[in-house]
Order: sequence, then structure tokens, then C-alpha cells
Amino acid sequence: MIAIIDYGMGNLHSVSNAVERLGCEMIVTSDPERILAADGAILPGVGAFGDAMVNLRDTGLADVVKAYAASGKPLLGICLGMQLLFTESEEHGVHQGLDLLPGRVVRFAGEGDYKIPHMGWNDLAFKQESPLFEGVEPGHVYFVHSYHALPERESDLLAVTDYHQPVTAIVGRGSLFGMQFHPEKSGELGMALLRKFTDMTFGKTTIKD
Repeated sequence: MIAIIDYGMGNLHSVSNAVERLGCEMIVTSDPERILAADGAILPGVGAFGDAMVNLRDTGLADVVKAYAASGKPLLGICLGMQLLFTESEEHGVHQGLDLLPGRVVRFAGEGDYKIPHMGWNDLAFKQESPLFEGVEPGHVYFVHSYHALPERESDLLAVTDYHQPVTAIVGRGSLFGMQFHPEKSGELGMALLRKFTDMTFGKTTIKD
């Protein structure tokens, strides 16, 4: 069972549909017991970082997500959900994140003539080996975001894209992963990456520390 964590700010419908299309049993839930009992968990997110952290703290789900990550079971953050994994964000003031990965979330500088938010299809470049990438060819995925993550540890940076600067696209450490883009909206490549996560959840792919 994969738990899709409902804290009031997630793209729950599209993510749950994608997981169902992969043939995986899933539940959309805010129940701590169901989340902690799941084989894998997904933290989606759409909106502002500070508001999301208020919702997570007020519902007690911030501690649940941290406990889930500590359990060693696979956890995936998507879009804002990936950003929440980091230490802090500067979106509309400085806000503390879940601090599961050291690093900051910052706004695109906006220098030059490029548009913010970064919206559309961009090419992925894999930076290092990961079980997410086994048998997967890099290609284009779909982004929508005005802020991007700066991981402190190079080893946590699994893939980047280019939007007038290198942009963190996938992060990971152990069984914890994050994708800045929307895999559920990214065609065959997005679904292939999501399938690799579900394969790890159900033991079909080995997680490498």
C-alpha cells in the first residue's frame, strides 16, 4: 500500500490516478496510523512553502513525515513536496522545512529575459547512479515552479535541468527522494520514474544507501 499524504495542499487527484495506473494499491489519507503503516508514501504539494508547513504542523503530519522517513521505507516528495524536505525556504519570508535534507529553497533570480515561474518541458540530466534511473533513459519532464532547491550535499543531487542556470530536478538519499517536476504529468518518462519508486516500495528494486 502506498499512502498519498493529504495535508490540504496536494495535487492529490493526478498523483493518485498515476499510482493507480501503475497497478499499485494506494490510499489518500491524513491518518497518521495509515501513513506509518504504508509500504511507501508520497508527499505531494501545490502552493506556498510557508502555508504548507503550517498545515503540516497544525495537523501533526510534520512529525509523521519525519517518523516515516526515519523508518527507512520509501518516501517521495513531488514539486512543493520535494521542497518541504529541505531545511528552509525563502518564499515570502524565511520558513523552516522538514529538514530531512540539508539545503535551502530560493527564488529564481529573474535576471535577464526569462520568465518566472519556470513552466513547461525541460530535459533531465542524471548526475549519478540511482535505483530510480535503472533502465530509464533521460528525457523531458514537466515543471511548474518559481522557487528551486539548493542542496548542501552534492551526493543528494541526483538530476538537474537547465533553466538559464542549473536547477535541482531530483534529489535522494537512501529511501528518501524528491522530484521538482510533476512525474504524473510528464508522459512516459515521468511514469517510468514513478514506477521505479513503486518498485522500490514493493521490493522489486533494491534501495542503495
